[in-house]
Amino acid sequence: MSYSVGQVAGFAGITVRTLHHYDEIGLLVPSERTYAGHRRYSDADLDRLQQILFYRELGFPLEEVAALLDALATGNSDPRTHLRRQHELLTARIEKLQKMATAVEHAMEARKMGINLTPEERFEVFGDKDPEQYRDEAEARWGDTEAYAESQRRAATYTKEDWKRIQAEVDAWGERYAALVAAGEQPTGAAAMDMAEEHRQHIGRYYFEVPYEMHRCFAEMYVSDERFKAFYDAMRPGLAEHLRDAILANADRHTAS
Repeated sequence: MSYSVGQVAGFAGITVRTLHHYDEIGLLVPSERTYAGHRRYSDADLDRLQQILFYRELGFPLEEVAALLDALATGNSDPRTHLRRQHELLTARIEKLQKMATAVEHAMEARKMGINLTPEERFEVFGDKDPEQYRDEAEARWGDTEAYAESQRRAATYTKEDWKRIQAEVDAWGERYAALVAAGEQPTGAAAMDMAEEHRQHIGRYYFEVPYEMHRCFAEMYVSDERFKAFYDAMRPGLAEHLRDAILANADRHTAS
């Protein structure tokens, strides 16, 4: 059975013009021609075309493709060696594409998070704290809220220096609050409530506005969620509960009629 140039172009997903070019340069010469001079391709021709397209997909120039296939056709190349070479090339290409896909996925996630930093920069800015640690949960809980959308919009504009400044403020606040707890300051005292207000304003300044009722909800989460509790208690044991009570007292102070 033989096939017309149009049929072969359709099978292979290439143009008739490409097949004409391959014929003209001797890369793929049809086995037959009709009395009218039309090209007709055999099954063997289709096999060769498949090999050509394989090497072209891997970026081989036409001249090198011709040399490889001619060596195979003339018996100067072992078919098994040829297949092993193809397997090695494909494996290398797959590995390269997988690495590219992983890099793109990381870039997409970074863009989605609005934290456009390299891994080295993230370590420099956040230390051993992972800024994406609660990303999936936060998106599941609040992804459809305006507050979450606003935090994403703001974060997308921050540079490495912005993140360093934000983190420095968090660290400085934590040191001051830990000292306050160590000094025995009560959570209902003015100093503790003032620092709770700083906490609320910090979120509002860099991420989204936090009404006092929302801040109350955060306060309860800082104690009920063991991960948040561990974060604050790492500043000083018992700090999570102290902060919770200070936030509640501060909210009462500002919302009392």
